Amino acid sequence: MNQNDERQYFFDKPRNVQRVLWALYAVCAVLLALDVVLQRKVYHAWEWLWGFYPLYGFVGCVILVLVAKWMRTFLMRSEDYYQKDDSASAASGAKDGAE
Repeated sequence: MNQNDERQYFFDKPRNVQRVLWALYAVCAVLLALDVVLQRKVYHAWEWLWGFYPLYGFVGCVILVLVAKWMRTFLMRSEDYYQKDDSASAASGAKDGAE
């Protein structure tokens, strides 16, 4: 296939990726600025801190990623984990059918 025949997707162009990132930064800045303007009910004294919810969400996501990396050490299986089971059961099934 020729390079000209390949389909161009939106995120193939670095300029579009930069535009999306800047839009995301702008939305984050607007939401952080709205934190000053909007009145909210608070149940804990920390909730009055400016930027508490974005910080809380960021820390929560970081903790989720770290816990997932730790869990990967004992939950991860080899790439052919299911193929081993299928080949063993297929072999035993072939023996049963042959008898």
